[in-house]
Amino acid sequence: MEFTIRNEEEGDRDQVREILCSAFPTEAESKLVDALQANGKAVISLVAVRDDEVLGHIMFSPVSTTPPNEARGVGLAPVAVSPAVQSQGFGSQLIREGLRRCADLHYDYAVVLGSPEYYGRFGFKKASDFSLQNE
Repeated sequence: MEFTIRNEEEGDRDQVREILCSAFPTEAESKLVDALQANGKAVISLVAVRDDEVLGHIMFSPVSTTPPNEARGVGLAPVAVSPAVQSQGFGSQLIREGLRRCADLHYDYAVVLGSPEYYGRFGFKKASDFSLQNE
């Protein structure tokens, strides 16, 4: 099944909202995307498209740490795929391409809140797998 991953465009917004609302139980993710875009916080916003139909969406936005440090990070949230085409690789390809673009932009790390089993396939690790120390 061929599809293209490209930067989200203004004309995609309605289809993206529709996907977000159909993929999640509430409008919270749709509202998050709208707020991040309105505030210029969408570092990367990609869509998976086939025949001019948006079938999936992913967004990355900046994150910071406390205490602040020089490492640059992004948060992956949300990723959504139209229920009609879930489990066909759209989400995986969006995540891989998004992470590749984050690396190209010289981000040092990415974080996500979600299933460790699912996101572990893309190199994410559970926070409990790390030992944090104050320096």
